Amino acid sequence: MNSLEFDSYRVLTFDCYGTLIDWESGILGALQPVLRRHSLEIPDETVLELYADLESQIQQGPFLLYKEVLREVVRLMGEVLAFEPLPGEVEVLAESLGDWLPFPDTVPALEALSRRYKLAIISNTDDDLFARTARRLSVQFDWIATAQQVGSYKPSLRNFEFAFEKIRVPRERILHVAQSIYHDIVPAKKLGLSTVWVNRRGARKGSGATPAVNALASQGAPPAMA
Repeated sequence: MNSLEFDSYRVLTFDCYGTLIDWESGILGALQPVLRRHSLEIPDETVLELYADLESQIQQGPFLLYKEVLREVVRLMGEVLAFEPLPGEVEVLAESLGDWLPFPDTVPALEALSRRYKLAIISNTDDDLFARTARRLSVQFDWIATAQQVGSYKPSLRNFEFAFEKIRVPRERILHVAQSIYHDIVPAKKLGLSTVWVNRRGARKGSGATPAVNALASQGAPPAMA
């Protein structure tokens, strides 16, 4: 990994869910009770991998608000696992998202960084869903770019280009920080951004709730690391 000259950056852009917010715990906390009510005992990693596959499939189709993506994930999970979710169960991901917690280091880091840099969010979410999450992050972001505003989902380059238009700072002065190589690191590097990969999964095998990097091959994006 090349060393970064942090004094050269004016803006830090962040992915939110998976990077700042512990979304894998949130996903499992919402879905596992549903699965158990239908007498299904599915390992956590299997649930996360299925979530990653279904979410990415849905997001590659016609644009839906993220809350509808989350509802469709539950519906399709029912088809794959042979159960029929109840109407209230279809809502569990969308309704719980605002209660998903930051990682323990998130708020102290954001508070420290906000004293030195401008901060922005580039997130695959809806405006109202992020507004609920933002209350848990304890800092005021200077710019927020959501999938709802763009009408597409990362790894689409449009989401980053939309953020650039808002921020209006040269790209060499922007540093993108993210956990998902698939959603963030590959497209950001393709656009010439410097990146920091936040490895939230540590030594755990697999890519969890995000698709593996090689899933980008069908979209023509080359693998890359931060």
